[in-house]
Amino acid sequence: MPKRKGKGPTPKAEDRHWHGKRQKARAVKSSKRTGTPTLGPGARRGKPADQSRPSNRPAGGRRADGESPELVTGRNPVVEALRARVPGTALYVTSGTDDRIRESIQLAADRGIPLLESGTNELDRLTDGAVHQGIALQVRPYRYAHADDFLKGQAPLIVALDGITDPRNLGAIVRSAAAFGATGVVVPERRAAGVTAGAWKTSAGTLATTPVAQVTNLTRQLKAYQQAGCFVAGLDARGTTPVADLEVASGPFVLVVGSEGKGLGRLVADTCDMLVTIPMPGQAESLNAGVAGGIALYELSRLRAE
Repeated sequence: MPKRKGKGPTPKAEDRHWHGKRQKARAVKSSKRTGTPTLGPGARRGKPADQSRPSNRPAGGRRADGESPELVTGRNPVVEALRARVPGTALYVTSGTDDRIRESIQLAADRGIPLLESGTNELDRLTDGAVHQGIALQVRPYRYAHADDFLKGQAPLIVALDGITDPRNLGAIVRSAAAFGATGVVVPERRAAGVTAGAWKTSAGTLATTPVAQVTNLTRQLKAYQQAGCFVAGLDARGTTPVADLEVASGPFVLVVGSEGKGLGRLVADTCDMLVTIPMPGQAESLNAGVAGGIALYELSRLRAE
């Protein structure tokens, strides 16, 4: 087959038509912040993008836990994981007398997942004493993408998560990212949710097609994206610009989503070129991170389509 011709590298920030708007946005954000020194363009210079790469990453990505596969235990969790097509590598079963266990065996067989008959003592050892109800699903370790790979193409749309610790929120945001054309999702390695069976289930299988990257330092990676030509906007209740009014959304863009309770961390918020918000005329004070991320991505996809 002939090789597909790429769209070329992402242009640098200073070559973008919105570069002046970024400078204006930074000035406005700095003037509204109290007690924080104004950062000029020179203060944004961070380390090169490749310095945020994990040094021990094998070819093709890294495993979710770095040591051993995840085990989903219990009759309901296992059958729900198999229904959601969580990538399993082995199904351990002590008996097949329960309807849910029989369904799990059938689902595993249909997908070619090896069925391993196991004694109760062996399953106790494998699950480290967890309540397994006679069944456990071994989940294939997730191989993370590299954050710099998301820069390919003329106008990538990247989602970065700050302080999201619930795997279900990660899965929900990945699902929205897949629905609205995002290139990939970036998460920190520490104090953040990784790709687990719970994230797989909530993503409804979209983790198979929408890559997730882990970075050791989210702030450093955001600066690397800025140097590569991306406009970085943080979704936060402190923002004054509605996400639906972002004129720069058509170019290379990074949306940073924070946790429901704490929002964006200080360093991450300071790094963003602009803080944006979702106007809520109703009674709710805040939105779940997964819901907020989905709304913001819908608005961005609408702006980019225009």
